[in-house]
Amino acid sequence: MTDSVPVPAAQYLRMSTEHQQYSPENQARCILQYAETHGFVIICTYFDPAKSGLLLKNRLGLRELLQGLELIGCSRISSR
Repeated sequence: MTDSVPVPAAQYLRMSTEHQQYSPENQARCILQYAETHGFVIICTYFDPAKSGLLLKNRLGLRELLQGLELIGCSRISSR
């Protein structure tokens, strides 16, 4: 049996309303479970709090994530 090296991954968490069923903690738990099951390791987290996310300019966490992906030349994004 060979041990494979986990693939580095970032997670993006977003709270759209204060009454949202899927809190950032729940989102992070689900993402971590998925990552561990599929050979990823979460190396950084981006987050946007409960506020309007209709426009990208209002989503600092998502903008930072996209800028980081651009810097490293990332060619694949998963939304699972």
